[in-house]
Amino acid sequence: MTEKVTQSDPKLPPLIPREILFGNPQRSSPRISSDGKYLAYIAPDDKNVLQVWLRTLGQEDDRKLTDDKKRGIRAYFWTYNPEQLIYLQDSDGDENFHLYSVNIQTNIVRDLTPFQGVKAQVIDLDPDFPDEILVGLNLNNPEKFDVYRINLKNGAVEFDTDNPGNIVGWTANAQFQILAAAAATPDGGSDLLYRETRDRPWEILRHWGPDDTGGAISFSSDNKTLYILGSHDANTQRLIALDLATRQETVIAEDEQYDIGGIVTHPTKRHIQAVSFYKDKVHWQILDESIAADFEALAKVRPGEFSMTSRDLADENWIVAYLTDDGPVYYYLYNRASKSSTLLFSNRPELEELPLSSMQPISYQARDGLTIYGYLTLPIAGKAPYPAVLLVHGGPWARDTWGYDPQVQWLANRGYAVLQVNFRGSTGYGKAFLNAGNRQWAAAMHDDLIDGVNWLVEQGIADRDRIAIMGGSYGGYATLVGLTFTPEVFACGVDIVGPSNIITLLQSFPPYWKPMTAMFEHRVGNLETQEEFLKSRSPLFFVDKIQKPLLIAQGANDPRVKQAESEQIVEAMRQAGKPVKYVLYTDEGHGFARPENRLHFYAIAEEFLAQYLGGQFEPVGDIKGHSGIVK
Repeated sequence: MTEKVTQSDPKLPPLIPREILFGNPQRSSPRISSDGKYLAYIAPDDKNVLQVWLRTLGQEDDRKLTDDKKRGIRAYFWTYNPEQLIYLQDSDGDENFHLYSVNIQTNIVRDLTPFQGVKAQVIDLDPDFPDEILVGLNLNNPEKFDVYRINLKNGAVEFDTDNPGNIVGWTANAQFQILAAAAATPDGGSDLLYRETRDRPWEILRHWGPDDTGGAISFSSDNKTLYILGSHDANTQRLIALDLATRQETVIAEDEQYDIGGIVTHPTKRHIQAVSFYKDKVHWQILDESIAADFEALAKVRPGEFSMTSRDLADENWIVAYLTDDGPVYYYLYNRASKSSTLLFSNRPELEELPLSSMQPISYQARDGLTIYGYLTLPIAGKAPYPAVLLVHGGPWARDTWGYDPQVQWLANRGYAVLQVNFRGSTGYGKAFLNAGNRQWAAAMHDDLIDGVNWLVEQGIADRDRIAIMGGSYGGYATLVGLTFTPEVFACGVDIVGPSNIITLLQSFPPYWKPMTAMFEHRVGNLETQEEFLKSRSPLFFVDKIQKPLLIAQGANDPRVKQAESEQIVEAMRQAGKPVKYVLYTDEGHGFARPENRLHFYAIAEEFLAQYLGGQFEPVGDIKGHSGIVK
C-alpha cells in the first residue's frame, strides 16, 4: 500500500490516493443470464485478483465462480445455456486468448481452446443453438483465423469454415451458418463476401476502396437481408439493409457528420432497434418504436449517458449502465413492464463523494482550417494558467470520448489541465476526417496536437513552459514525436508502449495482422518502397533533437509494440546523453492489466510530472507485487 498522502499545495484539492483511481473496481460489468434468473459481474477476490461472481437476481447470495491466479478476468459473457458462462484469458499480456467455460452449478472450468500459442476470437452465439459457439482460431496457420464450431457441452472442436487467407471477419446467418465475411484486399480496402449456402463459393457483394470503410453486421431472421455498415456514396458510415435477392441497398440510419457508433439488435427477432452516433456525447436514434418509451424512461433515471449492456431472452429485463464524467459507472436493473429501474451498484463507490473534475467538449481550428474536436478537463482548484498535460489517444484509428477516465482525473487532481484531442485520423467523424490522417504520422496529425497546445495557451488555460505530452500506443509514439520533432514545445514526455521506429514496428507485427498490411501501407506508408519516408517519420532517428526528459514504460510480452521499440530508443538516448527513465513490466503486454503494475507505473509517472511541471504528488510508497524493473 502507499504511504500517507502528502499535500504540496494548499490551494489544490486533497490528493485522491492512486489506489482509488487505479486499483481494481469494487464490482463491474454486470450481465444478466438469458433466462433472467442470474446476475454475473466482475469483482476482486480476497487476493485482489478480478474474478467472475454470481448472484441470483433479487437475492444476496453472491459467490465467486472463477479462480484466476494472477492476471484477473476482464472479459466474459453468458452463453444461451443459462448455466454456462465464458471468459477470455491470455498469458501475461501475449493476447493469445483462450476461451474458458464455467458451469455456474458445479464451478467446473474448462479450457475450450487449449492450444499453445493460438489466439481465439469469439465470432457468434445464437439462442437457437445454445450448446454451440463459433470461434476463430489461427490453429492451422498463425496468419489466419479459420472458423471452428465448439460444443459447449463436451468441448468438442469441429472445423467449420476455411479462411483462404485474407478474411478478417465472419458473420453467421439466422441458422448459425457462416455465410458472410469481410476480406482485406491488396489495395488496402475490403470486400464484402457472401455465399448462399456453405457449399457454394464466395461471391463479392461490394468492394470498399482504401478510403472507405464498411462491413457486415448481421442477417435478418429470414436471412433475406444483410445489415451492413458502409461509407460508400457518403462521407459517413451509414447503416444499410442489403436485400440479398435484388442486391438493393436501403439506408436505415445515417448522420451527415458522424459515423454509426453502437447498434442495438433484438435478442431473438434479429432486427436493429436503435443506433448511436458519438458526437460530443452519445446520441441515440430509435429505429424500433417498441423501445422508444423504454429509452425515454431510462433517460430520466439519472444524469449521464446510458447504454444497455445486456438483456434476457424474454426481453423483460435489461442491465443499463450510466456513465458520467465526475463519478463511477452506475448499473441498474430495468424492468420493461413496470418501466422501473433498480440500482444494482456502482463500479467504484469510493468515487461518489470525491471532488472530481468535469470534462468539457471543445473544438478549435487546425492550421489548415480543419475543425478539431476534443475534451478539456480542468482542476477543481487553483487558477489559470495551469500546468497542463496533452493526453494523446492510441489507435490512432480510435477516438477519445466523454466520461470518467482515471488518468484524466488523476492528472486534474494533481493540478494539471488535461487536453484530449481527436486529431485527424481519429474515427467517428466521417471518412474525410479519417483519411486526412493518411500518411500524416509525425506530420499533420502531430500539427493538430501542437495546434491544440497553442489553443490552450492562447485561451489562457495553460502555462506554455509547463506542458507535458503523454499517451499509450499511438499516443506513446506521439509523445516520442513531440520530444523529437517539436523539441521546444513540451517540458517532458511520458510514453507508454509507444513505437519508436515505424519500420521495425511494421516488421514485427503479429503474424495474424498480415491481412491488414495493405491497409497500413495505405494509411501509414509502404515498407517495401518507402523506407526513407517511414524513417523520416520515426522518432528513433531524431534522438539528437531531444531536449526534454522522457519516461518510457513497456510490457515485456506486448505482441503489437514489441519490447525492442522502447529499448532501442532508450539505448539511443543514453548513448547521446539524453535524459530518459525506463520501466519494464515483465508480466504485461500492450498496457498494464494488473493493478499492482498500474499503481507502480502511475506512482513513477506522478513523481516525474511533478518534477518537471510542478504539480502535487503522492509519494511512491511500498507497492507490493508489481513486476516493474526500473532501468
